[in-house]
Amino acid sequence: MKKYAICGVSKRALNMFVGPILSTFSTTSKIVGLLDSDTKRFEICKDTYPSLSEVPEYLPNDFAQMVTDTNPDTVIIASRDDTHVTYIIKALEMGLDVIVEKPMATTGEDCQRIIDAEAKSEGKVTVTFNYRYTPIHTKIKELVLEGKVGRITSIDLNWYIDTYHGSSYFQRWNRMREFSGGLSIHKCSHHFDLVSWWTDQKPVELFAYGALNYYGAEGELNPKKEDGRFCGTCDVKLDCDYYRRWNSRSETVHVVDDHINNKNVGEMHNEYTNYRSDQCIYDSEITIEDTYTATIKYDKGALLSYSVNFSLPYEGYRLAINGTKGRIESTEYHIKERVPFPTEVQTIDFFPLFGSKETIHVVHKEGGHGGADPIMLEDLFLGVDPRRTYTIQSGAVDGAYAVATGEAVWRSVQEKKPICIKDVLSVSKQSV
Repeated sequence: MKKYAICGVSKRALNMFVGPILSTFSTTSKIVGLLDSDTKRFEICKDTYPSLSEVPEYLPNDFAQMVTDTNPDTVIIASRDDTHVTYIIKALEMGLDVIVEKPMATTGEDCQRIIDAEAKSEGKVTVTFNYRYTPIHTKIKELVLEGKVGRITSIDLNWYIDTYHGSSYFQRWNRMREFSGGLSIHKCSHHFDLVSWWTDQKPVELFAYGALNYYGAEGELNPKKEDGRFCGTCDVKLDCDYYRRWNSRSETVHVVDDHINNKNVGEMHNEYTNYRSDQCIYDSEITIEDTYTATIKYDKGALLSYSVNFSLPYEGYRLAINGTKGRIESTEYHIKERVPFPTEVQTIDFFPLFGSKETIHVVHKEGGHGGADPIMLEDLFLGVDPRRTYTIQSGAVDGAYAVATGEAVWRSVQEKKPICIKDVLSVSKQSV
């Protein structure tokens, strides 16, 4: 029975880790401590999972006391991105293993601190890059390992985030670079990790362009130039195209009962202390970009042409991997109920350099992130699948390169010059 302490009792923690530990993995795993800066989160967690009613609660400054009291084997970190580094280093200094949500940290400097701490610790860091476990993505990895495309020369990856998902980042803490590192880190680190994993190559240098095109005070669809608005109480919400696309007019109705005193329905969804997830997407305090393009050079010669846009009519990506023997293509439409047109089941197309096209159908599985989450959780809580012939779990160095690439992207945008990854992150040879 392995013991786990949860740092950051967020919705992600509840859905991704707490629920599965208490159900699927209850015979091998146990939650012994909860840590968060907001005591309201403890209440919500224990209301949701009454079996945790006796699990002790701790505030951020009580980390060492939590470890002393509960003696966990592993700390699971699902708190706000900028707090990851503090908990990771404290855990490693106390010899504990760490499971951390992506991104591992928000700066290359903090990633280097983590790598250095891990080198001195008996503990190890695992970053939950669940996209690696999506059946389509693991099949692409296997095709590359089989040598189907030969030596990889270039990759085209265009990622599309729809207006529902994209706008949500600008309603929450993610919109502040000091908290998230920006979306080139918080979100795009997923994508950069996939490319490095598929190709078995590390990024060396990149040049990027980016902008805040849709959100912020200058957003072209902003119905009112005024800061500090919230969707739940906004007097122009029905003039906001982003709000109207995903919400009905009935959500503007006020309700009153024993627990809610004249609160707007929109406000009912913000249960935490001093936290709201319905902040206006047009606030002037937004400090991040919503559009990027980048060209990235890798250490074994591959070149990545990458783009991401956080305000599009549908969500998904288009991928092509080119090599000396052929080409792999795949297109995904994510969360099909939000796609405004019919879509087909995702497949992989392989084009040999000299020959005819081969379409590969993959068994799609149930579960979050395209069926990835259940498979990843099995590796985390039951041990890595011994039948798998390649490495799939992400470590601290993987997490560091993904963050460093994301930081290099936004720095290149601001500094208008190429950025060397080694200047953002100096990974010790011992760690690599």
